[in-house]
Parts: sequence; C-alpha cells; structure tokens
Amino acid sequence: MIQTRGLTKDFAVSRTETVHAVRGIDLDIAPGELVAVLGPNGAGKSTTMRMLTTLIRPTSGTATVGGIDVVADPANVRRHIGYVGQGNGAGHQQRACDELTTQGQVYGLDRASARRRTGELLDALDLTALATRKVADLSGGQRRRLDVALGLVHAPRLLFLDEPTTGLDPHNRANLWEHIARLRSEHDMTIVLTTHYLDEADTMAERVVVVDHGQVIADDTADGLKRTLAGDRVVVRVAPGGNAARVAGLVGALPGARDVTVDGNRIDARVSDAAGAVPELVLAASAAGAPLLEALAVRPTLDDVFLALTGRSLRDEGAHPTGTTDEEAAA
Repeated sequence: MIQTRGLTKDFAVSRTETVHAVRGIDLDIAPGELVAVLGPNGAGKSTTMRMLTTLIRPTSGTATVGGIDVVADPANVRRHIGYVGQGNGAGHQQRACDELTTQGQVYGLDRASARRRTGELLDALDLTALATRKVADLSGGQRRRLDVALGLVHAPRLLFLDEPTTGLDPHNRANLWEHIARLRSEHDMTIVLTTHYLDEADTMAERVVVVDHGQVIADDTADGLKRTLAGDRVVVRVAPGGNAARVAGLVGALPGARDVTVDGNRIDARVSDAAGAVPELVLAASAAGAPLLEALAVRPTLDDVFLALTGRSLRDEGAHPTGTTDEEAAA
C-alpha cells in the first residue's frame, strides 16, 4: 500500500540554514496493516505524512501510495486516501451534516449520494444526534470524530491519522479508537498513525516504526521491539539489615540478567523473563536467609524502547501546539 525509498525533505529556514527534516526514509506498509509512527517533536513524522499525502513535495527519493507515485500523480493519490490532520478540518460556523455532504461532493459524489454517505458516517461515528449542530458547539471528542468522518467520506482504502487524539481526555480517546477500530474491521482499511500516546501505539498498532532525526531507527511489532531492545526488568527490595549484596548476586544469576544495579536495599536488573524469574528469586532469597520485602516483574514499555535507542524519553516530548509541524518544531 505504501513504499518509500530514500525519501527526504529539506526546508530552507534562512539563506544560510537548512533543516533536514527527513533524511532518507525506507518504508513498506502492506494492505490492511495498522502502523504507528513514533518519535519526538521534529523527528520527521508529520513531514513524512505530508509527503505521502501529497501536501508537500519530497526533496528527493521516491514514494508510492496504493501503487501511485506521489509526485507524478498526486491527484490520483488523493482520490484513494483519507487524511485526518492535527487541526480540526471542519468550518466552525458550519453544521456537521453540511460539512460532510460538501466533502462528499468535493470527491465527486452527487448530492443524493453525498447525503446518504453523510448519514452512514454520522451513524457509524455516533454523531447523528449532533448532525445539525454547528461545529463550534461540538466538544473536542465530537469534533475529532467529525474529522475522522470527513477523512472517510469517499471510502478510502488508506487512512492517515496524524495525532488524532491529542488534547482529548482518556474517555474520548477510548471512544474515538473504538469507532476507528470498528470501521477498520468493517472496511479492511490500511491505517498509518502518528501519536504521542504510547499506549495507543502499543495496543492498537500491529507494527511500530520509530523515527528520530528524520530516519527510521526501528521497525517491528510493539512486543518485538520491547523484547529485543528493552527487555523485562525485576525490581526487588531487601528488608532493612538484609544482605543486599547476596540478593544482587542471586539477581545476577537469573537467566539473561544484565544491568544489575544496587541502590541501598533496592536491586534492579534486566532479565529474559521477569514473570518467571520473580517466583524463583523469592524462593532463592528466602533459602539464602535474605527474605524480600518486595519483588516486582516489570514489563518494558515503548518508552523504554526509545530510551534504549536514543537515551531520551518519548514521554518528555510533549505534543507541539496544534497546527505546528515537525519542520517548524525542528527549525
């Protein structure tokens, strides 16, 4: 569905300074996949999305979407994709139903077909009761569902979602994803997602692509990335006066143990299988006369993956203001 080779984008921010926002991205996305693209502000995520959706032209390299070259035939690319950007797409003084009908007509539907499609999407995204309200009167979650409806009005095979839930509370985030997941299963859509919410990438995406400094630095399933790049952890606390050094030795003997650290009565280490290691460690410590106060099996997160790859935390990268692009953040 998507293939890029050596895709780059440069922005001249002055006569003497150029920002290299994307630096040679190779990407393959198969039909029906849901792929999350992660990275800090300025990493090149949104710039890559804008090139794939024909909103900006690549500096070099190639990209095809649905087998169509994004530079040679951008209009044909647009016919086959839906795009939900970071900002709200509907006019604030327009009625929700009117915005959807107009969008359908822009994509070539006759008025009757556009109205019928509007009704289908309003129903699918739980917006029917709000059809005649002005967009300005909708809540943040309702507006984002309307944005998704606008992106789906022409029944695209491929949907791009650029930070679709930024600014929404947890309830509205979960609600929006419930609707997206149902629509995807019903229509077998391919979805490419950028997000700052790591739990979304972890639970929703079949593949996670990590981008930093305009390049792909990791590409695998979420579980695969966590297993190979971060690994499980065990965290134990020894009773006051207990033998922390002896327990640290026991931790170091666990299968796959590495990076064992001791901080007072607390021992932390990476291991192959934390869930299996904890019971074994509790028994061994008790037998050695150093009973534990606490023993935790800690599964890695995607943030741990990013830390392992870059030494930085994705959680520290707050979402940039709505409408600010990667290249602007980098500049």
